[in-house]
Amino acid sequence: MRGIFLSIVLISSIAMLITIPETVFADEVEVTSIALEETTIIEVTNNSNEDVNTIRIWLGADTTFKSFKTENGWVGEKTPQGVIIFTSSDVIKPGDSVKFGVKTDKVKPGINWKALDDKDKQMKTGKVLPKDLPIVTKNPETPSQQNVEDNQTPDIQEAMTSDSTFRIIPKEPNVGSSIRVTGDQFGASQNFDFYIDSEKIGSFVTDENGHFMTTMQIPDDQKAERVDFMIKNEEGDEKKISLRIGEPNDRIAESDNIKLTIQGIPNVIHRGDFLEIFGTGQPGGAITGEITNPDGEIINARTAEINSKGDWELEPIIIPLDTPFGKYSATITDGREDKVKQWSVESDKVILITPTKLKYDAGEIMTFNGTALKNTQVEFIVEDPLGKEIYSDIIETDDSGFVQFDFPTTQTTLEGTYTVIASQGSDKEFIFAGVGQLPSIPVNLEFDQLNYKAGDIAEIALTGKASEIISLLVINPSDNPIGDAESITLQPDGRGTYFLDLEGYASGVYTAVISKGSAQSTEIFTVGLQTGSGEIEVNTTKIDYIPGDSILILGDANPNVLLTITLTDSDGNDVKIKETFSDKNGKISESSFRIPSEATPGMWNINVKSGSNFANIEIDVLAVSTEGMIISTSEGLEVPGIGETINIDILGAAQTVSIEIIAEDGEIIDELEFPASAQGEIHQPWIIPKDTEPGTYTIKAEDAFNSAETTFVVE
Repeated sequence: MRGIFLSIVLISSIAMLITIPETVFADEVEVTSIALEETTIIEVTNNSNEDVNTIRIWLGADTTFKSFKTENGWVGEKTPQGVIIFTSSDVIKPGDSVKFGVKTDKVKPGINWKALDDKDKQMKTGKVLPKDLPIVTKNPETPSQQNVEDNQTPDIQEAMTSDSTFRIIPKEPNVGSSIRVTGDQFGASQNFDFYIDSEKIGSFVTDENGHFMTTMQIPDDQKAERVDFMIKNEEGDEKKISLRIGEPNDRIAESDNIKLTIQGIPNVIHRGDFLEIFGTGQPGGAITGEITNPDGEIINARTAEINSKGDWELEPIIIPLDTPFGKYSATITDGREDKVKQWSVESDKVILITPTKLKYDAGEIMTFNGTALKNTQVEFIVEDPLGKEIYSDIIETDDSGFVQFDFPTTQTTLEGTYTVIASQGSDKEFIFAGVGQLPSIPVNLEFDQLNYKAGDIAEIALTGKASEIISLLVINPSDNPIGDAESITLQPDGRGTYFLDLEGYASGVYTAVISKGSAQSTEIFTVGLQTGSGEIEVNTTKIDYIPGDSILILGDANPNVLLTITLTDSDGNDVKIKETFSDKNGKISESSFRIPSEATPGMWNINVKSGSNFANIEIDVLAVSTEGMIISTSEGLEVPGIGETINIDILGAAQTVSIEIIAEDGEIIDELEFPASAQGEIHQPWIIPKDTEPGTYTIKAEDAFNSAETTFVVE
């Protein structure tokens, strides 16, 4: 009966037994559920006058979701906090209903739920306690075995459907070789036979979710030709794939034999860690990886092909925030030998934040959430695939330590791996997510301080993929390399420390470059800089700001002097302190400061200090209206090879916002469209076309409810 989990859409004839909390009314949203062991079927009926757009469900502290199933047209997403969010472009209209299925680690749990409309406004919330599913059999013999309430039995699950799929690994098998066969969306716990054309070469059984993964051997007498690989059930239904089988591999010389290895797994792993598991094996083959929990249960199984160089790599893995502590193991096999790697999941991290998914499409909002110290600010910095800081925000955790950070992307957002650096005091964590592709751990370096004395030893913290070899090169103030690049091997956890001897370094500004292949990251450090004795002059590009605005600080001081910049809010609290410096021409330019999205309104202060000399700037942080839309702009970065940008910041938006950029003569020179975050915010750079004439331009923004406009000047 466990197979009913994969047949949710076929059981609409089952009468639901209802448990409704006092907070649910018959004229609004109604939730019912039935359960069989760990499987629960939930039905949501919309009795209100509004469309239901989103359903959120969550369990108690001692129960977790293992898997879920939705009706066609609906998408489910499980957050690191254990909440499942069901959404669809086809809303639940008044009078309609939709069913969801979930599997939990305990029998018949109480399920909390919340219904939201298309503006993410809560319509109703409650808790439902499931009743038992009436027992049915394939060939009922007595009335007691039927669903007496409506004298019907649910449809028996099909062994194969149009959604059933399977694949062969590798895609180009050879005569006599081992292959991995894996598939999904088949009937649960059912027997199938595997054929090459008309010859049966093996059998297998699907698991309770209709998934299977098995190893088969292509016979030595099989002809090297195009064949049909087929899966058949007892009734003769079949699924097939047509592939060409190649000639047998020549015997590989012992000296050319590549051993099976596994890398990328440190001895200790923490919740929220990002893993890239890789290794070596026999070229042209395939590996299967199975991860086992402390109870000896297989909790994850993946496959990968071994390329022509003998390398393999599994899709990236994020260790869920609710992963139980204890000993785990991974078994990698290529069909001939096994390799086992063990590790412990422990907890000594203060910041535990993960993305809601690893791969986002351009135009989506990247969402990161998790926990840190409660009621304390967390600074988030976003770096693009080139390692350039493109966005930042400061958000305070709530009473439970929970925090959520959103970063909207656009259709023109650069594809690649984005790094989110979350900092809270001295604690810092790196979180990775991809746009248009799965993320890969980039190389990164960080100095223990900004300025050193000649002869000091600088400590550099390094991160990258586990056990990889990276190169470190130092560039002097004249933009010339100092000696040859230094090769450094990272530890099994992808971290490393390098001590740079600064003996003989002259006073000035240096650049450290760390690289691995085409990927690289740079960091600035200084030697011998002193605090200045001359006058400091600074200003900002505007005086009025709203929460979320970036601040560009410009000014002049003596050349090559150390500076400390402090941003203080209207209550006198230091929001951010950063040490920086003036360049060799005495110019100050700092763009890493931003008004937090939850800022209190009033007069804020920016203090720029060097020794006993200082300068202050007062800026006015405006209150954000809870109704209506606010739009503002600020000077952006100059992108090499592309041009200058401006930052467009919008607050109080809802759903999708349309933006027009209009010249003085009324000509629309660009039209943009972005989705607002859950907080109603949009923060996007806009590239100023190179042929744009000087003048004043208007930006108009409009959503389904409000509009706003502002101007900016192109000089």
